[in-house]
Amino acid sequence: MHIGDGLRELRRSRNLTLKDLAQATGLSVAMLSQVERDRTDPSLETLRRLAKALDVPAFSLLRERDDDAVAVVRRDDRMLIRSPHGGIAYSRVSPGGGRLEVLEGTLGPWGATSQEPWSHPSEECAVVLSGELVAEVADERYELRAGDSCYFDSRLPHRYLNETGAAVSFSIAITPPSY
Repeated sequence: MHIGDGLRELRRSRNLTLKDLAQATGLSVAMLSQVERDRTDPSLETLRRLAKALDVPAFSLLRERDDDAVAVVRRDDRMLIRSPHGGIAYSRVSPGGGRLEVLEGTLGPWGATSQEPWSHPSEECAVVLSGELVAEVADERYELRAGDSCYFDSRLPHRYLNETGAAVSFSIAITPPSY
Protein backbone atom coordinates (compact mmCIF):
# COMPACT_ATOMS: atom_id res chain seq x y z
CA MET A 1 0.00 0.00 0.00
CA HIS A 2 1.22 3.50 -0.77
CA ILE A 3 -0.39 6.30 1.21
CA GLY A 4 2.53 8.67 1.65
CA ASP A 5 1.69 11.30 -0.97
CA GLY A 6 -1.96 11.47 0.04
CA LEU A 7 -1.11 11.66 3.73
CA ARG A 8 1.43 14.43 3.14
CA GLU A 9 -1.06 16.37 0.99
CA LEU A 10 -3.79 16.02 3.62
CA ARG A 11 -1.45 17.06 6.45
CA ARG A 12 -0.26 20.09 4.52
CA SER A 13 -3.82 21.09 3.54
CA ARG A 14 -4.50 21.37 7.27
CA ASN A 15 -1.34 23.47 7.77
CA LEU A 16 0.20 20.84 10.04
CA THR A 17 3.88 20.06 10.37
CA LEU A 18 5.08 16.53 11.01
CA LYS A 19 5.71 17.62 14.59
CA ASP A 20 2.10 18.88 14.91
CA LEU A 21 0.74 15.59 13.57
CA ALA A 22 3.07 13.61 15.84
CA GLN A 23 1.73 15.46 18.88
CA ALA A 24 -1.88 14.94 17.78
CA THR A 25 -1.41 11.20 17.18
CA GLY A 26 1.13 10.20 19.79
CA LEU A 27 3.30 8.81 17.00
CA SER A 28 6.90 9.81 16.45
CA VAL A 29 7.99 12.29 13.78
CA ALA A 30 10.32 9.59 12.43
CA MET A 31 7.45 7.10 12.08
CA LEU A 32 5.24 9.67 10.33
CA SER A 33 8.08 10.61 8.00
CA GLN A 34 8.58 6.94 7.08
CA VAL A 35 4.86 6.54 6.36
CA GLU A 36 4.80 9.70 4.22
CA ARG A 37 7.82 8.45 2.25
CA ASP A 38 6.20 4.99 1.87
CA ARG A 39 9.14 3.42 3.74
CA THR A 40 6.79 1.58 6.12
CA ASP A 41 3.17 0.47 6.03
CA PRO A 42 1.05 1.81 8.88
CA SER A 43 -0.77 -0.58 11.18
CA LEU A 44 -4.53 -0.40 11.68
CA GLU A 45 -3.96 1.42 14.97
CA THR A 46 -1.69 3.97 13.26
CA LEU A 47 -4.33 4.54 10.55
CA ARG A 48 -6.97 5.10 13.24
CA ARG A 49 -4.78 7.65 15.03
CA LEU A 50 -3.99 9.49 11.81
CA ALA A 51 -7.63 9.51 10.75
CA LYS A 52 -8.77 10.86 14.10
CA ALA A 53 -6.14 13.61 14.11
CA LEU A 54 -6.93 14.58 10.51
CA ASP A 55 -10.71 14.15 10.96
CA VAL A 56 -11.13 11.73 8.06
CA PRO A 57 -12.23 8.08 7.76
CA ALA A 58 -9.26 5.75 8.29
CA PHE A 59 -9.72 3.86 5.06
CA SER A 60 -9.94 7.17 3.16
CA LEU A 61 -6.20 7.41 3.75
CA LEU A 62 -5.95 4.33 1.53
CA ARG A 63 -8.51 5.47 -0.99
CA GLU A 64 -7.87 5.17 -4.68
CA ARG A 65 -9.89 7.54 -6.81
CA ASP A 66 -12.22 5.80 -9.25
CA ASP A 67 -15.00 7.62 -11.01
CA ASP A 68 -16.40 4.55 -12.77
CA ALA A 69 -20.11 3.84 -12.27
CA VAL A 70 -19.32 0.16 -11.74
CA ALA A 71 -16.24 -1.07 -9.94
CA VAL A 72 -15.05 -4.63 -9.67
CA VAL A 73 -12.61 -5.45 -6.88
CA ARG A 74 -10.85 -8.75 -7.48
CA ARG A 75 -10.08 -10.83 -4.40
CA ASP A 76 -6.36 -10.81 -5.18
CA ASP A 77 -6.37 -7.01 -5.61
CA ARG A 78 -8.06 -6.11 -2.32
CA MET A 79 -6.31 -3.74 0.02
CA LEU A 80 -5.26 -5.58 3.19
CA ILE A 81 -4.72 -4.01 6.61
CA ARG A 82 -3.49 -5.90 9.67
CA SER A 83 -3.34 -4.89 13.30
CA PRO A 84 -0.28 -5.68 15.37
CA HIS A 85 -2.62 -6.51 18.31
CA GLY A 86 -5.39 -9.07 18.48
CA GLY A 87 -4.84 -10.87 15.18
CA ILE A 88 -7.32 -8.81 13.13
CA ALA A 89 -6.95 -8.41 9.37
CA TYR A 90 -9.33 -6.47 7.11
CA SER A 91 -9.54 -6.50 3.35
CA ARG A 92 -11.52 -3.76 1.62
CA VAL A 93 -14.23 -5.33 -0.53
CA SER A 94 -15.60 -2.02 -1.81
CA PRO A 95 -13.43 0.12 -4.08
CA GLY A 96 -13.34 3.15 -1.80
CA GLY A 97 -14.26 6.71 -2.67
CA GLY A 98 -17.98 6.06 -2.22
CA ARG A 99 -20.55 6.52 0.51
CA LEU A 100 -20.34 2.89 1.65
CA GLU A 101 -17.32 0.98 2.92
CA VAL A 102 -17.44 -2.83 2.91
CA LEU A 103 -14.72 -4.78 4.68
CA GLU A 104 -14.09 -8.46 5.18
CA GLY A 105 -12.46 -9.24 8.50
CA THR A 106 -10.65 -12.23 9.92
CA LEU A 107 -10.17 -12.25 13.66
CA GLY A 108 -7.78 -14.78 15.13
CA PRO A 109 -8.48 -16.99 18.14
CA TRP A 110 -9.05 -15.07 21.38
CA GLY A 111 -8.58 -11.77 19.49
CA ALA A 112 -10.27 -8.38 19.57
CA THR A 113 -10.62 -5.71 16.90
CA SER A 114 -9.34 -3.10 19.36
CA GLN A 115 -8.05 -3.06 22.90
CA GLU A 116 -10.90 -0.82 24.04
CA PRO A 117 -14.32 -0.07 22.49
CA TRP A 118 -14.22 2.99 20.25
CA SER A 119 -16.70 5.03 18.23
CA HIS A 120 -16.94 6.80 14.89
CA PRO A 121 -19.74 8.78 13.18
CA SER A 122 -21.37 6.07 11.03
CA GLU A 123 -23.85 3.24 10.94
CA GLU A 124 -22.45 -0.27 10.87
CA CYS A 125 -23.69 -3.76 10.08
CA ALA A 126 -21.58 -6.87 10.68
CA VAL A 127 -22.41 -10.31 9.30
CA VAL A 128 -20.62 -13.42 10.56
CA LEU A 129 -19.48 -15.56 7.62
CA SER A 130 -17.94 -18.39 9.65
CA GLY A 131 -17.18 -19.01 13.31
CA GLU A 132 -18.47 -17.13 16.34
CA LEU A 133 -18.14 -13.41 17.05
CA VAL A 134 -19.11 -11.24 20.00
CA ALA A 135 -20.20 -7.70 19.18
CA GLU A 136 -19.64 -5.52 22.23
CA VAL A 137 -21.72 -2.34 21.80
CA ALA A 138 -22.29 0.25 24.56
CA ASP A 139 -21.33 -2.26 27.28
CA GLU A 140 -23.77 -4.88 25.94
CA ARG A 141 -22.65 -8.21 24.46
CA TYR A 142 -24.23 -9.80 21.40
CA GLU A 143 -23.13 -13.34 20.59
CA LEU A 144 -23.25 -14.03 16.85
CA ARG A 145 -22.83 -17.23 14.84
CA ALA A 146 -22.44 -17.82 11.11
CA GLY A 147 -25.27 -16.07 9.27
CA ASP A 148 -26.13 -13.75 12.19
CA SER A 149 -25.80 -9.99 11.84
CA CYS A 150 -25.66 -7.00 14.14
CA TYR A 151 -26.57 -3.44 13.11
CA PHE A 152 -25.90 -0.35 15.26
CA ASP A 153 -25.04 3.33 15.40
CA SER A 154 -21.23 3.39 15.35
CA ARG A 155 -21.19 6.46 17.59
CA LEU A 156 -21.78 3.94 20.39
CA PRO A 157 -18.46 2.58 21.71
CA HIS A 158 -17.95 -0.85 20.19
CA ARG A 159 -15.55 -3.60 19.23
CA TYR A 160 -15.66 -7.24 18.11
CA LEU A 161 -14.26 -10.18 20.10
CA ASN A 162 -13.40 -13.75 19.24
CA GLU A 163 -13.72 -15.79 22.41
CA THR A 164 -12.98 -19.13 20.78
CA GLY A 165 -9.90 -21.07 19.73
CA ALA A 166 -10.75 -20.80 16.00
CA ALA A 167 -10.57 -17.84 13.62
CA VAL A 168 -13.81 -16.04 12.73
CA SER A 169 -14.61 -14.47 9.38
CA PHE A 170 -17.08 -11.59 9.06
CA SER A 171 -18.11 -8.75 6.80
CA ILE A 172 -18.80 -5.15 7.85
CA ALA A 173 -20.69 -2.46 5.92
CA ILE A 174 -20.14 1.12 7.14
CA THR A 175 -21.91 4.24 5.95
CA PRO A 176 -20.63 6.83 5.60
CA PRO A 177 -17.07 5.47 5.57
CA SER A 178 -15.31 6.48 8.76
CA TYR A 179 -13.49 3.36 9.79
